[in-house]
Amino acid sequence: MELPIERIRLSQTAKDRLVKLKRQTKIDQWNILCRWAFCRSLAEPSIPSPVPIPADSNVEITWKVFGGDMADLLLIALKQRCHEDGLGTDKETLATQFRLHLHRGIGYLAGDPNLKKIENLLALTLN
Repeated sequence: MELPIERIRLSQTAKDRLVKLKRQTKIDQWNILCRWAFCRSLAEPSIPSPVPIPADSNVEITWKVFGGDMADLLLIALKQRCHEDGLGTDKETLATQFRLHLHRGIGYLAGDPNLKKIENLLALTLN
C-alpha cells in the first residue's frame, strides 16, 4: 500500500502535550500515544480545522513506526474518513488530513481533564 507520508515531524506544542501524556499514562513510546491520538480524532464527527501546523520540534516519526503492525489498518481508516468527509484520497490530501487528525487528537487527549492515568485512556474506548 502506498504510504501517504513517509515521516512526520510534530509541532513543539504537540511534543509538549505528548510529554505530559507520557507522564500521566506511563506510556513511554511516542508512536503508541500518537496512535491513540489519531484514533481519538477519527472518532470525532467533525472535520479537523485546516490550520497550519508548524513542524518545529525535534520529534519525527516514520509512518512505519507510527503504525506498527496496524499501519495498513490505520491507512485504510484515514482513507475511509477522507472519503466520508468528501475529501480526496490522493497522497497530498491524505498527508494533510493525517497531520491534522494527529495533532487534533493529541490536543484532545492532552486537554482531557479526566485523563490522569492509563485506565482513563482505556475508558475512552468504551464511550
